[in-house]
Amino acid sequence: MNQTQMKTIPLKQVQITDDFWKSKIDLAKDVIIPYQWDALNDNIPGAAPSHAIENFRIAAGLSDGEFKGMVFQDSDVAKWLEAASYSLIYEYDEELEKTIDEVIQLIGKAQQEDGYLNTYFTVKEPEKRWKDVCHGHELYCAGHMIEAAVAYYEATKKDSLLRIVTKYVDYIISVIGPEEGKYKTYPGHPELELALVKLYEVTHEEKYFNLMVYFIEERGKQPSVFLDEPTLGLHFNDKWFDLAYHQAHAPLDQQDTAEGHAVRAVYLYAGMADLVRYTDSEKWKKRLELLWDNVVEKRMYITGGIGSQGHGERFTLDYDLPNNVAYAETCASIGLVFWAKRMLQIEANQNYGDVMEKALYNGILSGMSEDGKKYFYVNPLEMVPEVTDYRHDHQHVDSERVGWFGCACCPPNIARLLTSLGNYIYTQDNETIYTHLYIGNQTKFEIEKQPVKLNQKSDYLSDGSVNISIEIAESTSFTLAFRKPSWSNEVKVKINGETVVLDKIENGYLFINKLWENNDRITLSFNMDIKVVRANPKVRENAGKVALQRGPIVYALEELDNAEDLHAIKLDLTEKINARSDATINGIPFLEGNGVREKLSTPNLYTFDQKIEQERITWRAIPYSYWGNRGKGEMIVWTRTM
Repeated sequence: MNQTQMKTIPLKQVQITDDFWKSKIDLAKDVIIPYQWDALNDNIPGAAPSHAIENFRIAAGLSDGEFKGMVFQDSDVAKWLEAASYSLIYEYDEELEKTIDEVIQLIGKAQQEDGYLNTYFTVKEPEKRWKDVCHGHELYCAGHMIEAAVAYYEATKKDSLLRIVTKYVDYIISVIGPEEGKYKTYPGHPELELALVKLYEVTHEEKYFNLMVYFIEERGKQPSVFLDEPTLGLHFNDKWFDLAYHQAHAPLDQQDTAEGHAVRAVYLYAGMADLVRYTDSEKWKKRLELLWDNVVEKRMYITGGIGSQGHGERFTLDYDLPNNVAYAETCASIGLVFWAKRMLQIEANQNYGDVMEKALYNGILSGMSEDGKKYFYVNPLEMVPEVTDYRHDHQHVDSERVGWFGCACCPPNIARLLTSLGNYIYTQDNETIYTHLYIGNQTKFEIEKQPVKLNQKSDYLSDGSVNISIEIAESTSFTLAFRKPSWSNEVKVKINGETVVLDKIENGYLFINKLWENNDRITLSFNMDIKVVRANPKVRENAGKVALQRGPIVYALEELDNAEDLHAIKLDLTEKINARSDATINGIPFLEGNGVREKLSTPNLYTFDQKIEQERITWRAIPYSYWGNRGKGEMIVWTRTM
């Protein structure tokens, strides 16, 4: 295999110091991970029960009882293990490592003699093992357990969980594959694909990579293997759960649009990107670019949310992006980040970095409360609580964050992303270091065996400035490449206080090549003008409306600042919109401007020729990701203008 030279700098070599993101990672370490451990053990009063740890105890023969929860309940434990493992890299915690070891021992006891590992099918329906691959989530849970094993190995060099998952995958290889007598199938819910690549990278066993390739190439062949499975047959009376729901309606190399369950889709595309990264396949690269363009240009919310329909948690049609019933699952935005990162490992392109940044700051952070103890599964762009809480067609939307979910995939997904954030900032291509995210950090890498340390300090969210200093023992020539965000129409670059002419600008990246000296300093200044964003007219819900963005931050109006009936507000764009540095959330300024609120003096539902009154107001907007943290109330992203 010919792996492309674009590599992620190992997490252990990246120390995040950024005030904004460090506070989130500290929250994950100190609050989120302990809180979620309590949730997995059903120790949070009033929260939906998980039963996930108890399921493993039952499967291990250590407890009596029945399996409870979703068929994929094991994956919550795996994602928690992954988040906790990455947390050990960020800051070592002896007690946390001890807890992880105890969970791994429990998982080992729950593993069957032949290597099989899944508490649902072990405890509840052992006779249905591999009989419902499209909906059974056996391979999905296996993928998450692999990711946990790799994370724990990277953090501690302990291979206890790694040995468990390799035994399981070896068993999977013995029953699934192209050979005679094996099941010719692939994951109903993709995730194992990208996990197998991680397993290959740690073990260097090509059989794991080859299984991933088989899954990609087998997927969608017709007639579909899923047609013979009972669960899919039951769903045939509902078109939203057909083969397209599983991205199985056609061979992958014939799919031009993103279809079906959004999380499944982006996990799958992330695995496809790993295939390209290791094989340089032009066929799969072009297919990924087609799918990327369809998602980003026609099926993605301004917040980086994807999957607009609640029923089926899925993509629908191009430009179909309703606001108040938007699904935009938190996990889908996280999966989009996974995909974007892997696209950046294939090719440094501004668009991939922009989308990764958009999802991180908006569609993902909105999924968790500021205290780390409440969560959104669904992330709408407009909220009227009394409507959401009453109407049947809004039933998938929560009007406020909750402590836990019966289907709790999103909370531990946020945790594992936060604790592994250092993996997303840089990539290295031989003697070029690409900076994709402007997050304060200290990072070590090597150029031709010469150690180099970058210190990045960022006031990115407040004034658009980024300062980078270099520590190096000997003068060394290499290239630094910086993403120019598409929202910044101007960037200034200085080295040691002197403005420089850039060597080149390519795919939205600014390249500087020179003989670097110790203590060289690079200063980047990005223009942070407030942007008035308009949607394509084909997005019906946003016709005649605008959204506000400053830097990577998308803004929303909230009832607490603007009173009720936010839909009646019209922004006056002829007057200046101000970023209030004296009023901020986590260093991000509020926006303020002028406008009007429409009102009618009569209570009549309809009137003839009566002029709508317009009351002059000053409105305030806050970062979208922060909405709902100050109490229950209305929220709106897309507003009308005067």
